[in-house]
Amino acid sequence: MATKPPQGDPVQDAPKVAERKRTAAGLPAIGHTLRMAHQQMGVRRTALTLLSVNQKDGFDCPGCAWPEPEHRHRAEFCENGAKAVAEEATLRRVTPEFFAAHPVSDLARRSGYWLGQQGRLTHPMYLPEGADHYEPVSWERAFGIVAEELTALSSPDEAVFYTSGRTSNEAAFLYQLFARKLGTNNLPDCSNMCHESSGSALSETIGVGKGSVLLEDLYRADLIVVAGQNPGTNHPRMLSALEKAKANGARVVSVNPLPEAGLERFKNPQTPKGLTAGTALTDLFLQIRIGGDQALFRLLNKLVLDTPGAVDEEFVREHTHGFEEFAQTARTADWESTLAATGLAREDVERFLRMVLDSERIVVCWAMGLTQHKHSVPMIREIVNFLLLRGNIGRPGAGVCPVRGHSNVQGDRTMGIFERPAPAFLDALEREFGFAPPQEHGYDVVRAIRALRDGEAKVFFAMGGNFVSASPDTEVTEAAMRRARLTVHVSTKLNRSHVVTGARALILPTLGRTERDLQAGGEQFVTVEDSMGMVHASRGRLEPASPHLLSEPAIVCRLARRVLGAEDDVPWEEFEKDYAAVRDRIARVVPGFEDFNARVARPGGFALPHAPRDERRFPTATGKANFTAAPVEYPHLPEGRLLLQTLRSHDQYNTTVYGLDDRYRGIRNGRRVVLVNPDDARELKLADGSYVDLVSEWKDGVERRAPGFRVVHYPTARGCAAAYYPETNVLVPLDATADVSNTPASKSVVVRLEQSATD
Repeated sequence: MATKPPQGDPVQDAPKVAERKRTAAGLPAIGHTLRMAHQQMGVRRTALTLLSVNQKDGFDCPGCAWPEPEHRHRAEFCENGAKAVAEEATLRRVTPEFFAAHPVSDLARRSGYWLGQQGRLTHPMYLPEGADHYEPVSWERAFGIVAEELTALSSPDEAVFYTSGRTSNEAAFLYQLFARKLGTNNLPDCSNMCHESSGSALSETIGVGKGSVLLEDLYRADLIVVAGQNPGTNHPRMLSALEKAKANGARVVSVNPLPEAGLERFKNPQTPKGLTAGTALTDLFLQIRIGGDQALFRLLNKLVLDTPGAVDEEFVREHTHGFEEFAQTARTADWESTLAATGLAREDVERFLRMVLDSERIVVCWAMGLTQHKHSVPMIREIVNFLLLRGNIGRPGAGVCPVRGHSNVQGDRTMGIFERPAPAFLDALEREFGFAPPQEHGYDVVRAIRALRDGEAKVFFAMGGNFVSASPDTEVTEAAMRRARLTVHVSTKLNRSHVVTGARALILPTLGRTERDLQAGGEQFVTVEDSMGMVHASRGRLEPASPHLLSEPAIVCRLARRVLGAEDDVPWEEFEKDYAAVRDRIARVVPGFEDFNARVARPGGFALPHAPRDERRFPTATGKANFTAAPVEYPHLPEGRLLLQTLRSHDQYNTTVYGLDDRYRGIRNGRRVVLVNPDDARELKLADGSYVDLVSEWKDGVERRAPGFRVVHYPTARGCAAAYYPETNVLVPLDATADVSNTPASKSVVVRLEQSATD
């Protein structure tokens, strides 16, 4: 049976450390999955719920955005997906009585882990100005409070409407429609903090800010490069795809500052072999220094150019622009500076080159390890250059594969959740709904925090997520949120953003993916878009956690009616009753969604069009795929400093912490650890097991400190360190962002390690 939530916050001041693992999944993953699921849901509910995850007639996993194969296992989920489902389908409840017993000042001292373990929110809750306790509030009064604050603004641009990647296509479309009817493009989203750099680079170079491959392309590839990504923890079902690709003859190159168990050997728990020997996945591990990827791919490109017959000259001639300038720049790359930037051995780079030259079809996958640096956009452009040279975009088994982190973050952007919308999208919105949408660009995440800090934004409304914990520069972000007149969070569970509030605050509880959505027009389903542009339905099966919950579309529709008034001509009430009516409008506004309702009714859904993949047509400013030429950048470290990357533990999904262990890295019972190369540690006189404060250094001279981290000697790349977020987000300066994309540079933070006062 399900267990009760923890009463007190677990002590984390003495993490235990063992040898890191060299295999992922297998029997330990099964045991861990079942144990955590049973704790949250009990035995019977666990079986009923998990067997519906990612099925064609079931619900989409609320975890990552990795796509489902056409032929699915009965258990089409991974360990971390099961944890995400268990946390949502939990039998634990956070009721008004809980809030009566716990003042906000007490909750603000609790860890994010403790807050999340308390269970599902059951009632709308309101924190009046000056109060220290949330109190129950009716939905009508809650919408009235939001309307009061929004109508009191001197400009709609004083409101910020944030979106998490869990939000469905239907809710996201309605949400952006409401914000634009109100008069603002202030629609930041979680993509601003993750794959914005990918979208910026790909839109410029190939004309579409999304990946260009389908699952079948991975299966057909000769070579798959996995750069700056840890799929064993962050996208575990990707390991099955890599296993299948290996069986078909593909080779895998892993480019990462840390060795990761999931890319060493995968024990597929759904096969007899997986429960015994497993499959070795990585053929070549390039342990690159943080931020050295652009230099690596620049040198590779020079070496390809210098190899007779290696360039696909017909493709370059017919389908690309800017080759001569790119080639001239690439030929200036040299071994000495590249090896200094990357920390790699020459023989490993040469082996990588031979694998490239031996491969006709290449896919490059990446995630946050590439997107969260100052030079992320030129880094990803260089990867596009690498693929264009040999014609590896627009043919089967080849292409770009940015692996999205949250289950519908890509779909939300497709639906118009973007602070810089394309003119064509706004024109389509105007034609369909008969109003003139605002044209001025809005705030992304970083600019929204600045606006709140400076008093230029006064209302913050979040559709899901945990904005405070996900954002950089924690102290600045929290101070900014506290300056707001009103903060509103549409949520399923308690998190830190609910206890760092404006003068007034609302928590609006919503249905989860696992739950039935019954409206006046009957039982509804929603849709999502995965990381490879596949759109499919999601149908919850469980009874809602409380009769007082509303769906996200219902919340948006009722709020819009209250704020915009009865005279508004958008049929919000019809949209709330029947989501098919929303999809009909999406079909007329968003390209690729024509005949939406009929197509999504087919089992498995449909693929959105992708001109570079489908037609080798590149909708860029030049009409072709663009080679680019930019100076090579990489972080330079002052003496005695380390370059820190923030990352997740295995018991974590984004800011949601499921447990205090990181099984694959050998960490137990604590999260305040810093992984340091043993040679660096000896030079810095840091013993394994000693305690340090992490202090970041940036050009503004502000001291940002994360105290009390246990040093763990670990095989990181030299000069590099790693520690978990959100605990280390305090070290990331708000203004330290990627050029072009403005994504926080959370993967390259210069730090010094000082002995803790408590050591």
